Amino acid sequence: MNTAVERLAVIPARGGSKRIPRKNIKDFAGKPMIAYAIDAAHKSGIFDGVIVSTDDDEIARIARDHGADVPFARPAELADDHTPTVPVIAHAITECRAMGWPVVTACCIYPGVPMIDPADISRALDVLQAAGGEGYVFPVAPFPSPIQRALRRGEDGRVAPFNPEHVGTRTQDLEPGYYDAGQFYIGEAEAWLAGLNLHANGRTIVLPEWRVVDIDTPDDWERAEKLYQAFGTMG
Repeated sequence: MNTAVERLAVIPARGGSKRIPRKNIKDFAGKPMIAYAIDAAHKSGIFDGVIVSTDDDEIARIARDHGADVPFARPAELADDHTPTVPVIAHAITECRAMGWPVVTACCIYPGVPMIDPADISRALDVLQAAGGEGYVFPVAPFPSPIQRALRRGEDGRVAPFNPEHVGTRTQDLEPGYYDAGQFYIGEAEAWLAGLNLHANGRTIVLPEWRVVDIDTPDDWERAEKLYQAFGTMG
């Protein structure tokens, strides 16, 4: 195990997924879902260490089988449905520093990201360094339709615009909106340890919308597999 870890990838993978049971290690196109995040971290070529933070023995075993370290167990109080990301990564940094790893930069890579491109992680690091290490960098994707033209739907099926002032505005004249791609966040260790909010302290890179898949339901899973089969692995 490399102890000179200054750049650390942390994959948070708890065992209690509800909507898709065992989602993080469920087979996706021939290998456990978490393996895609582990592979992307290694292929990015920017990390000295790749670890998985988990409370689950089976996830830990599969993570090790696919090339990640699992140097500690995540405590139960950081593994429930309501635990946000930042404290989990801060805990991982603290544990690794206690083992003598001089972590300077940490990247949270979510485990359910089969369409992730390792080059995006490297690109995000470049943006972080250009910003002097301030805050975080994460990927976003453009909304497929202008958010200013969104509709509110009533129980009777009737709709009304959220932003009536833009009913007559041409779509090409509206400012584009973006959403968090939910793939990864990279930041200096001190940002994680300070508990800085990800979005309020973040810069971004832009991904194409087709390469962003939020897998929360069985239908999402099926769509993601079809996209993966159509476009193949990234990087």
